Amino acid sequence: MAWKTVHLMAQKQELPTLADTCHFIKSLNKPCVAQLLAEAKGRGTVAVQPRSGVGGHDEMLELLSRIEAEANPDILTLTIDSYSRLGRFDHASRILHTNPAALNGYPLVSHGWRRGRDLNERTKQPLDIRHGSPIADHLFETAIASGITSFEGGGIAYNLPYAKKVPLEESIASWRRIDHICGELADQGIIVSREMFGTLTAVLIPPSTSLAITFLEAISAARDGVRCLLIAYPQGGNSLQDIAALRSIESLARRYLPLGPSVYPVLHQYMGPFPRDKAKASALILLGGLVAKLGGAAKVVTKTYEEALGIPTVEANVDGIRLTRCALARIFDFIELDEAAIAEEMRWIEREVVELIDPIVGVGDFHKAIVEAFKAGRLDVPFSPSIFTLGDVIPVRDPQGAIRYLSCAGLPFSETTRRRNRESLRETTAPKEKLRQIARDVHFFADQSDVYLL
Repeated sequence: MAWKTVHLMAQKQELPTLADTCHFIKSLNKPCVAQLLAEAKGRGTVAVQPRSGVGGHDEMLELLSRIEAEANPDILTLTIDSYSRLGRFDHASRILHTNPAALNGYPLVSHGWRRGRDLNERTKQPLDIRHGSPIADHLFETAIASGITSFEGGGIAYNLPYAKKVPLEESIASWRRIDHICGELADQGIIVSREMFGTLTAVLIPPSTSLAITFLEAISAARDGVRCLLIAYPQGGNSLQDIAALRSIESLARRYLPLGPSVYPVLHQYMGPFPRDKAKASALILLGGLVAKLGGAAKVVTKTYEEALGIPTVEANVDGIRLTRCALARIFDFIELDEAAIAEEMRWIEREVVELIDPIVGVGDFHKAIVEAFKAGRLDVPFSPSIFTLGDVIPVRDPQGAIRYLSCAGLPFSETTRRRNRESLRETTAPKEKLRQIARDVHFFADQSDVYLL
């Protein structure tokens, strides 16, 4: 898809030309995310990024400025409001003009690209767009016109966990258009970082499901011209398994993206139900930082001690960044891991990923094969609201808290893989007990009196 001039639904702002946009991006006196991650990787450090988003423009600028001044994160976030995520730009605009505080994020399309540029010019660190849009063309075009060159999401992971009735064919087509524009921009010397959202529905996501979907999206993006890919993995709760999953990303990138773009592992700190107690929540954030460090993540996206209470304050956001940086400090270099156990877990995670996506990667019509795999249950997303995935896979935790498949359903796993999952799980026979176990596993940290670090 070529760059095009469009009139946005809410503000009716005509987009600038591609040449003007490229000139503005190159004129910004700040690194892009791709450059920042490359430098961090060279130093062996982990970039830190908070989540943040409010409705009003002045309020958004104040939020970004305070986080930047008080915590100095490496990357700043524009979290988009839920109406804009689903393309309801006119509705977002009405609320913006009547009660912006009622929006749960920044409606970038409604504000328009000129205000996006204002945020970009008045902050020091690069901006990243985090949202959840199955159809993201307008939002992406507005972000790029704003000079923002980091954009999260994909046609699978930003559809099935977020929407009920958006066909995969439509969301994949939207994200392919976006990735084609990324390729065009790369030819002009503008590298757009594309982060694949492995968190999915956020709780009880087996590592191989997360990585299989993110790598399918990454393969598609690379084929369409994307030069910088971030593979995001959600902290699951068992540190050994989480570290193994993060370390597996590099190995899987060598297998599926051998001559393609730069690939960086990302950890999202725990996305499930958080403890309401501040001390326990802080311990969980510290754990997330340690997992990112020990797993070799290039970036960690932070949480706050107010996660269980609602939209966090600036103070909580700053505290979460600082606490995460404590976990990343060299003082924890002394920690020794059971490397043999991590290697064994990596071997099984990578085997499961290969069994899930190898039958798709080699097919002539790659994107059609993805859609057909979800229809047939050969790919699945647990707890998804979408009618375009079966939802037959049932994950639970093993006695150590690692996430396993209680039911593999139609996933194309070998009998060896299925047996290993069966053998990892404690016996539960009664259906009611299985439901209680799943509920306990979802609330793994929220209900715990202690957080087990390693």
